[in-house]
Amino acid sequence: MLNRITSLNLAATVCPHSPYGITVVRYPSLESVPREFHDDPSRIFAVTVAQSQAARVLAVGAILGEGPVWDEREQELLFVDIFGERVHRFHPTTGEHSWFGTDGPTGAVVLTEEGQLLLALHDRFVYSGRSGENQVVIEGFQADGALLRFNDGKVDPWGRFVVGTVDRKEARPNGTLYMLSADHSVISLVEKVTVSNGLAWTADRTTLYYIDTPTRRVDAFDVDPDIGTLSARRTVVEVRDGKPDGMTIDDEGCLWVAIWDGGRVDRYAPSGELLEILRVPEGGRVTSVAFGGPTMSTLFVTTTRAWLSDDELAHAPHAGDLFAFEAPVTGPPGNRFQGSPAS
Repeated sequence: MLNRITSLNLAATVCPHSPYGITVVRYPSLESVPREFHDDPSRIFAVTVAQSQAARVLAVGAILGEGPVWDEREQELLFVDIFGERVHRFHPTTGEHSWFGTDGPTGAVVLTEEGQLLLALHDRFVYSGRSGENQVVIEGFQADGALLRFNDGKVDPWGRFVVGTVDRKEARPNGTLYMLSADHSVISLVEKVTVSNGLAWTADRTTLYYIDTPTRRVDAFDVDPDIGTLSARRTVVEVRDGKPDGMTIDDEGCLWVAIWDGGRVDRYAPSGELLEILRVPEGGRVTSVAFGGPTMSTLFVTTTRAWLSDDELAHAPHAGDLFAFEAPVTGPPGNRFQGSPAS
């Protein structure tokens, strides 16, 4: 018989015997619980979770900060303010910060192999220079901008841009997860999506983790490496406190998931076990995460002030700012889109 208590706020300690003669022991992970505890109904154990805190590194005040991506060549972080209609660039070592405006809400920004930017701009794909110059619209595809807008997106391990749309009222499953290839062809990967969000691929390229926020789940798919199609959808994580938003993966294969309305980032093992909680103090709603920095061990965290009341903002004065945390693990560098305006 297995008695399990999951505790999020307790240190890993051995408790004294209770007056009822029951031994209570707290362990830092389910794997560390001795086998005899699984078979002894007189023993109760609690699985505790490590907690840390992120620090604010840039007072940007984004309306809806999202989509951080690290440029290892330039050693800078890029991220978007979707409703502020801006693309931001931040050099952590110098503190230099700049931005350029966009012609509408930009759901995601990614890097190209040639050093340009590729934007998921409202309902279309647009190449851009690093400061917003020389923009080129990719012809042949446009989402229904009256009903939808682009949201989170990343480049997959094969250099294709995978990005989803969101119902503008965030109420109906009208969205789609798309894949843009280097030749500018577009296919649908997942349909009937309400709020397309976090994406992360395993190091062996066999699995895509994906979040459609209202489901409160992190799902996994098998990936066909040749054509990029997805199959065998299954649930890996169910989030009960808050809603999963953006996501990244570390070099140990664990997922870091931004929890909207949770003020935190959760780290999950591939099995779905909660391993660690990263608090984001006074940051409002947490939206997304990305590894970066010189050693790829800095976890950057974007936040939002959108849809917060005046009272909520009073308790979250740093909502919309950029946070960071020196993680005990590293993350892989981001992928680059293999196409170009001449494709």
